[in-house]
Amino acid sequence: MDPEAGPTARALITLELVQSSPGITAERIAERLGVTPRAARRYVATLREAGIPITSVSGPAGGYRPGRGLRPAPLVFTPAETLGLVMAVLDGHHDAGDPSDPVGAALAKILRTLPESVAAQAEAVRLTTAPAPDRGAARPQPETTVTLVRACADHRRVQLAYRTESGRDLSLEVEPWAVVVRHSRWYLLCHSVTSGAPRTYRVDRVLGVEELDTTFEPPADLDPVSVLEEHLGVGWEFEVEVVVDAPAERAARWLPRTMGRVEPVDEQRCRLVGSTSNPGGYAADLAHLPVPYRVVRGEEVRSATAALAERLLQAAAPDRGAAAPD
Repeated sequence: MDPEAGPTARALITLELVQSSPGITAERIAERLGVTPRAARRYVATLREAGIPITSVSGPAGGYRPGRGLRPAPLVFTPAETLGLVMAVLDGHHDAGDPSDPVGAALAKILRTLPESVAAQAEAVRLTTAPAPDRGAARPQPETTVTLVRACADHRRVQLAYRTESGRDLSLEVEPWAVVVRHSRWYLLCHSVTSGAPRTYRVDRVLGVEELDTTFEPPADLDPVSVLEEHLGVGWEFEVEVVVDAPAERAARWLPRTMGRVEPVDEQRCRLVGSTSNPGGYAADLAHLPVPYRVVRGEEVRSATAALAERLLQAAAPDRGAAAPD
C-alpha cells in the first residue's frame, strides 16, 4: 500500500478487507496496510464509531466480519489497479485470476459488487480458466508506462536508461511522441535527441526514466500507429537492402511496413530499405514474397537467406535411405 495514504484511505481499505475476507484478523489487516496490528484495530474502531457494523469473533477461527445491514463498500481502485485494467484491455493480460496482481484484484472488486446470479459464472471463469500465455508479449512496468505517457502528454523530454536486445545498456535523451501497443508489445515512438532522428524503443526494455525540464512540440498531425510501423524497420543493428522484381505498389502489399521503406527503382522493380536485429527472421519474412528478389546489401541477411535456402533444399531432397513403398 502507498505509505503516504492517510487515515481515511486506510480505514476504507480496512472496510474493504473485512467485506472481501470475512474472518480476517488484525494481523492480516496490518500486513496489507503496512501498519502494526494495534493500528489496524484502531481503524476498525474508527469504522465502528462511524456507525459501520463490524463484528469480531475470538478464537482460532475468529477475526472481523461484516455486521448485519452493512452495505457494500465503495468501489475504490488503487492507481496500479486502474492502470492495470487499462493495460489489460490493450494487450490481453493473463493474470486476471491472481489476487495479488493489480488486474486480478480490480476484477475481484468489480465482481463482488454484482448480484451473485450475474457474477457467479464470470468469477468461475476468472479463477479456473488456464490461459495459454502469449510468449511473445512483454509487459512493461506500469510505473514506467505512466511516466512515459505523462511525458508525451506534457511534451516534456525524458532521459531513458535502456537495454538493447543484445544486452547493451544505453543512456538516451528523447522527445516522447506516443506510447503505442502493437501485437502485444508496448513501444515508445519518439525523436531521439541523442541520435538526431526518429526512433522506436520497446517500453519493457526501459530500465529507468527521468522527466526533464525541456519541452518540445511533436510533429503536426502525427499518426502514431503508421509512423511506428514505418520506424520499426529502421535503427536496428543490421542494415539491409533488397531489390524486388515487382512494382513498389504491389510489393508494399506483401511487405509489412515494419520491414522497412519500399521505394520504386523503375516501373517493374522496387527497393526495400530497412534494418533488423534478427537476420534469420528477416530472411524468413522475405521468403514469403511470391516474386524473385535479391539481397544487395546486408551481409548478415544475405548469409541468413543462403542458410534458409540450403535448409529448404535439404527438406525438398528425396530421402535416398528411405525404403521404397510397396
